[in-house]
Amino acid sequence: MTTEYDIAVIGGGNAALCAAMTAAETGAKVLILETAPKAYRGGNSRHTRNFRCMHEGPLGPLVDDYNEDEYFDDLMKVTGGKTNEKLARLAIRTSEECLPWMQEHGVRFQPPLSGTLSLARTNAFFMGGGKSLVNAYYRTAVGLGVDVLYEAAVTHLQLDGDQVTRVDYTHNGTSHSISPKSVIVASGGFQADTNWLTRAWGPAAQNFLIRGTPYNRGVVLADLLDQNVRQVGDADQCHAVAIDGRAPKFDGGIVTRLDCVPFSVVVNKHAERFYDEGEDVWPKRYAIWGRLVAAQPDQVGYVISDAKSLNLFMPSVFPPLKADSLEELAGMMDLPPAKLRETVDGFNAACGDTSAFHPTELDGVATHGITPAKTNWARPISQAPFYGYSLRTGVTFTYLGLKVDEKAQCSTSTGPIRNLWAAGETMAGSILGQGYLAGFGMTIGTVFGRIAGQKAASYAN
Repeated sequence: MTTEYDIAVIGGGNAALCAAMTAAETGAKVLILETAPKAYRGGNSRHTRNFRCMHEGPLGPLVDDYNEDEYFDDLMKVTGGKTNEKLARLAIRTSEECLPWMQEHGVRFQPPLSGTLSLARTNAFFMGGGKSLVNAYYRTAVGLGVDVLYEAAVTHLQLDGDQVTRVDYTHNGTSHSISPKSVIVASGGFQADTNWLTRAWGPAAQNFLIRGTPYNRGVVLADLLDQNVRQVGDADQCHAVAIDGRAPKFDGGIVTRLDCVPFSVVVNKHAERFYDEGEDVWPKRYAIWGRLVAAQPDQVGYVISDAKSLNLFMPSVFPPLKADSLEELAGMMDLPPAKLRETVDGFNAACGDTSAFHPTELDGVATHGITPAKTNWARPISQAPFYGYSLRTGVTFTYLGLKVDEKAQCSTSTGPIRNLWAAGETMAGSILGQGYLAGFGMTIGTVFGRIAGQKAASYAN
């Protein structure tokens, strides 16, 4: 450790590491301040598994091509147009050069995946998952001379006029201050502060589960917003997915996600369906289900499937409930048996010709005459044994964050803050107004982490 640093990076996940490595490669002296203990370093990046990447031809593990316009169209579908197109296209366009950069900095990718995820063309999967990526980046960063301080909780950034003059943090029970030339905030959202979630969502948020790290409590974000740093996004918008209701309150990670919805029916506690389970392929629609479940009574849903669909989706970390009849399954899930039977029988009667059923693409096998319709993969739930999962809203990260420009620079109403940049989830609301696209969080963190590192180093030098 030294006492003088060119750059302080707040946070220890993907975006922070990309920023730190990029800055260190210019010769800047960099300090990472990571709130978590070393064993839990990496924030939500520990739980990731892939990177969505534009490419004009086969690239690394990616097959065929995935051009800028198709990528952007996919993003527009999930955000409903709520995105900053300039920043979104910057992230998309730059992602192509990021994949080889990631490999150069220690990331290894596994061969392309086939099957129901339908991502072999769009998403590159990390060998060993996000934890392996995080560990590789830390090894590279330390090799570049980056200092890392764990259990270092930043409490305040002193903003004087148009620059940050001091960073306050606690470590080993004592308070410390440093005055780096540049500061990069990459400390995530506020989702682990359930009181803040409750203020945004109301009492329903008390029933939410937090998929990621318990250390992302938005302390630095709140501190900067209190000093009138420009914000973006809404407090009640977030990356929220439907996860297994048996998951822990915090840090369950990506393995708690359930991919069975497209081949099932989903009901609320009253055994009533409430949305089209087959609207689109799962990577483009899984993120809306967190909000859908949040809107149901007690913020809970139930997946009902049968034997012929069990092997069509990725296995769950917890085995499903299993019963020989729908009534037995209803009893196991505290659902009204007669109503569940009525709902499933009505759904089954609305299913038509299923000969065109195709689990890995939109097949148009739809229901007729019921609301809500199921517009793809609509097959009767009829073959025993029957299977069930409970669903809860699992929040990954929140979209209220720091507004940045194409240089990843933060600002106030009077203009740019000369030495403050942001990257990753703490500024993702600049691009994600709502919804989510699988692997796009890692794209944003990688692209803007590298930009922030470059700009912060240029300023410091």
